[in-house]
Amino acid sequence: MPKLEQVLETVLYVDDLDRAATFYTNVLGLRSLFSDQRLRAFAVGARNMLLLFQRGSCLQTVQLAGGTIPPHDGEGPVHVAFAISADELPEWETCLREHAIAIEGRTQWPRGGTSLYFRDPDKHLVELATPGLWEIY
Repeated sequence: MPKLEQVLETVLYVDDLDRAATFYTNVLGLRSLFSDQRLRAFAVGARNMLLLFQRGSCLQTVQLAGGTIPPHDGEGPVHVAFAISADELPEWETCLREHAIAIEGRTQWPRGGTSLYFRDPDKHLVELATPGLWEIY
């Protein structure tokens, strides 16, 4: 069987693209790579992408010069986790506090990792996790 290399894109559906993009740029420091009326695309590290789609904007097939993208959408709050360095955990806590973002949960994992949980403007659960969470991380 051919192997999968990694998860390349993670998608969140949001009610207000500008508000969500501001959060992910200003609070989490993500770099924008693409922006249009239905999508904001951000680099996460060297090889991963976070895509923010305007909720309801992708219910029809999208025609592009190189092909088509089938319809997709999502409802309700979902969860996304970002890998962080254990050394930077205190800095992230300070950053969240400075942006008046409440930390809803904190977990110490058996393998030694720590996770912080908070919400984005669309109530998605965002996790910052240090190494030691999973066998592979």
